[in-house]
Amino acid sequence: MNNVLAAVCGLLFGVGLAMSGMTDTAKVQGFLDLFGAWVPDLAFVMGGAVLVTLAFTRPVLKRARPLFAAQFDLPANKQVDRKLVLGALCFGVGWGLYGYCPGPAVAALAYLQWHTLVFVVLMLCGMWLADKLKDRF
Repeated sequence: MNNVLAAVCGLLFGVGLAMSGMTDTAKVQGFLDLFGAWVPDLAFVMGGAVLVTLAFTRPVLKRARPLFAAQFDLPANKQVDRKLVLGALCFGVGWGLYGYCPGPAVAALAYLQWHTLVFVVLMLCGMWLADKLKDRF
């Protein structure tokens, strides 16, 4: 049942990204161009996500356990540390330069464009490399 639910949620997420245009790298880069031809679309997508999070996080966490898991899996580290800052910088630079973050990149694989496949493969290589080097930072 968990796999079916995960597939449905992933499909819903991908459809939402495509419908909102967030699989279009030019739209994301336009959002980041604050002093040029700014495209506000991503602000509405983020705002929708923030509203859903604000509305449902507390009621969900008041439950004894999640509906489809034995326990909640929440991050233990609540500190802003060097790893978080370096990771955020790397993520932000990659996102700003190309216009994809992991979710939209995976969803955009459905368009069967070779440059998206190259991006996803190299993104996975970067994740693997970061995991191997995590103790050095």
